[in-house]
Amino acid sequence: MFAKFADTTKPKRLFPNNLVCPGFGTPEAFALVASAFLLFIMITYSSFGLRARNNFYILNWYQVLNFGIVHTYLSKVVQVIERLPKKQRHQQLLKHMEDNPFMTDRELTRLLKVSIQTIRLDRMELGIPELRERLKLMAERSYDPVRSLQADEVIGEIVDLQLDKSGISIFEISEEHAFARTGIARGHHLFAQANSLAVAVINDEVALTATADIRFLRPVHLGEKCIAKAYVRRAGQRSKAKVEVFSYVGDELVFEGQFVIHHSGNEAASIEGGDEH
Repeated sequence: MFAKFADTTKPKRLFPNNLVCPGFGTPEAFALVASAFLLFIMITYSSFGLRARNNFYILNWYQVLNFGIVHTYLSKVVQVIERLPKKQRHQQLLKHMEDNPFMTDRELTRLLKVSIQTIRLDRMELGIPELRERLKLMAERSYDPVRSLQADEVIGEIVDLQLDKSGISIFEISEEHAFARTGIARGHHLFAQANSLAVAVINDEVALTATADIRFLRPVHLGEKCIAKAYVRRAGQRSKAKVEVFSYVGDELVFEGQFVIHHSGNEAASIEGGDEH
């Protein structure tokens, strides 16, 4: 059933596959020769100053034949793109979903260069739920509770957290987070998402940001979803941890930061201030 539906999305050829032109072979070859002949006649008519109406008719036929050639070859190119073996396409789809389980169907369409209907059919065959359902499943998964912050102090929604190891949060840019004139997200919101996740991933009652080295790689726009991924890299001292955070929109890296987080451990925290220093 899926194959039959997918076949209907293929472009139609202007010239039938079984059409043969005697003496020329393929219909494309015949059209090419005919268009060259018409162009020659049109130039000849112009040279001898013959009636403009005849030239007009010849020009129309010349355009029709050239359209047929271009349309046919473009159709072949599109068919080659869509003829990517299903097994290979499924492998690529699974890899993209493994790298980023929050990718939308439109982002997959751009990456795999197939229609959105094909992506949805592929997901159904592979048993991959739609994005909303994937988010719900991630939220329902049991993950470690945040110790260093209150739940409402984390910017974005935490969907996965393994204390002292890694964490993932999602933050959707709404109107209050973006400049009114450009619709571009304010940088401190992206920083706050990454910074609060870096603190939240620490397994301690007290965790404060000591230093942060950050880079904004491209603007994030209104309506886009930022997916921040934090990884804990322990530093030499017991009371400090290095946390790397990478924020993505789709599969594109938009922000990265390296945070040194001071936490109490068995000692009292010696840094004053909030979680942004």
